[in-house]
Parts: sequence; C-alpha cells; structure tokens
Amino acid sequence: MRAVVFSTKPYEQSYLEQANAERHELVFVEDSLGSATTHLAAGAEAVSIFTNDDASAPVLDALHAAGVRHIAVRAAGYDQVALPHAHHLGMRVANVPEYSPYSIAEHAVALMLALNRHLRQADYNLRNYDFRLDGLVGFDMHGKTVGIVGCGRIGGVLARILHGFGCRLLGYDPAPNAALTERYDLVYTSLEEVFAQSDIVSIHAPLNEHTHHFIGAELLQRLKPGAMLINTGRGGVLDTDAAIAALKSGHLGALGLDVYEREKGLFFFDHSHKPLLDDTFARLFAFKNVLITGHQAFLTREALQNIADATIEHLDCWTRHEASPHELQGLFGRLAAAPPRAALYPHATARPQPLVMVGALPLAVFMAPRLAQAVALGLAPRAPTRAFGR
Repeated sequence: MRAVVFSTKPYEQSYLEQANAERHELVFVEDSLGSATTHLAAGAEAVSIFTNDDASAPVLDALHAAGVRHIAVRAAGYDQVALPHAHHLGMRVANVPEYSPYSIAEHAVALMLALNRHLRQADYNLRNYDFRLDGLVGFDMHGKTVGIVGCGRIGGVLARILHGFGCRLLGYDPAPNAALTERYDLVYTSLEEVFAQSDIVSIHAPLNEHTHHFIGAELLQRLKPGAMLINTGRGGVLDTDAAIAALKSGHLGALGLDVYEREKGLFFFDHSHKPLLDDTFARLFAFKNVLITGHQAFLTREALQNIADATIEHLDCWTRHEASPHELQGLFGRLAAAPPRAALYPHATARPQPLVMVGALPLAVFMAPRLAQAVALGLAPRAPTRAFGR
C-alpha cells in the first residue's frame, strides 16, 4: 500500500522504516496535512497524520478525490479528524490509543518536580556563577495532595508513581477504576473537590466539543491558593487566558504545560528566526513559575516504536481488506475488537486489573471518548479485565 506520512520528523522516520520492513511504499513528507498540501497525497491509498495536522471535512473531501481511503493517526487523540465525515465518505480511520502511558505520566512528574524545585532558575543561576539558594525553596512531594483529572491508563500510571512519593491521591473520571483505589488509595470525588483540595492538579482529559475550555476561571478559582496545575493532555482543555489571570493574581502558584491550545503551526517547527506573534503564548513566558515543553511528553524510544508498529499494523490490515484493531467508528465503538496488547505493542508492559463501570457522573464531559477507548481496548463491561493505567 502506498501511504503518504505527513508531518514526518527525523526522530520518527527510522522507527517507521524499521517497522515497515519495506512492506509498504511510505512517502515521508515534512509538511503538515492541510488544504494546501492535499495534492501531496495524489496516488496514495492511505495517509498518516499527527496531532496538529488538519483532517477537517474539506481536507477529507480533497483526499478522497485524490484516491485516499485510509487515515492512520500516529497519536491517541483524533480530534483533528472530522470522523463522521470520514465515515460518510467511506474512509477508514485508526489511531494509536496506547503507545506508552509511562512516557506521558513520567513527563508530568518531571514538570511537577522541575517547577517545585525551581530547576530552571537554579540552572540559570549556576551558569552565571550565582550559587545563592534564594528563591529556590520547594516543598516535599510526600504528604501532598495530587488531583488527577482523567484516571485512565496515563492517569493510572501517574497514580502509581505519585503513590511511591507518598502523595495523597484524588481522582475525577466518569468511569472510576476501583483498582486504583485498592492499590494506591486514590479517592474519587467531584471535579470541584479535586481542584479545591489538591496541592497539584494534573490534567489527562481528551479534547472534544464538550471539554474545550472546561478548565476555566471558575475551576481555577477553586484551587488552593498557590496550587500547581499540570497539563499534558490537550491544550484546548485549558482556557489559557483564565490561567494567565490566575497566575497574575498569584492564586495559581505554578503552571506546567506540554500542550497549548493554539500550538498548531507553532510546536514542532523552528521559529527561532521569527518574531513570536502569539501574544498569549508570549505572556506565559513572562512568568518564572511557568514551564512549557513543546508537546514532547510522548517522545521516548519506546513510544516511537509502539507508534510505528501500530501505524504499520493499520496498513497491513487495510492491505488485506481487514479492519484494523484500533479502527475508529464514531464515539462508542470500533470496527474490530482489539487483539492482545502484547501482540501489537511488544515494547510496552501491562498488568490486568478489574474494571468497574458506573452511571453518569456530574460534569461527565468526556464520557463518550473515554467509553470509546474502553471499547477499543477491551475495557468495556463485556471484558472481565483491562490493562493497567490507560
């Protein structure tokens, strides 16, 4: 199968080539997919896209006219794809719902520790031969309360790590997992209480029409004064202007971001010789208690390998005219049941645990995508177990 791989970066190409083993004709393109680049897919049966590509309805129409019938998303999130329109056109879409929950969770902890212990400022001081410790006082993670918004695989791995620190854990998720409570003493509560009681809040929620800016001024005002907020989920979940206002007032004590709501066209590119035109993003840099990384939380060798393996698996299945294991079909299901996790992702590890499904909870704004993940990974009530920490 001929597939055009949009938004290809040097760090991932070798993984895709190795996983492909010359089975498919891969055309690597550095450009992002958008209305101006659909012509690059001419003659291809499939395209592979990344987080900040544009697969909106007009773009899908152009791809379909060019002969593209399959879309492989090299990420877990697929909010960049007009999925109903793709299905209307008869196009198949698949994502990588699980590449490495450890990479994201560990990066979230790295942001917490760097902000808490003022590592960026400490490094700057020492490089200028300033060995004073003024302004570098942090706090013990042990005994602090950390709220996790979105307690799937990534949130579950984060709970395991923070439990090792001796943190008290609160969680919010429309589908609570009793195993996290049993193993790590995580207490599920309302979203409002997570914000009100936590010293640190870590966001791991998907982005859709319901979750856009659902963390705004009202929730931020519920934070403990001086609390820390970490977002390694989706940029659009957080109202950046509201976060800036909370930083200016001093109510928000620290902010760690790996995602930004207007990162498309900004992240993954070199803008070092251009003026920064995004005033909101520029304002974030004015705060010493803000630490931003450019959507790199996923960037580990293991994650890149798993993403490559899954992407090629999609192409293999489509070549055989079969449904891919992680093919998306609307919000509540997939075209095929997922095979054993180890068969698709030999570089990841898992541990079975029971799933507890409950009725709708208040502010269940990301229920539908979470249920889709559950069905896709065999986590719905029809299955007795699920892999640890999605």
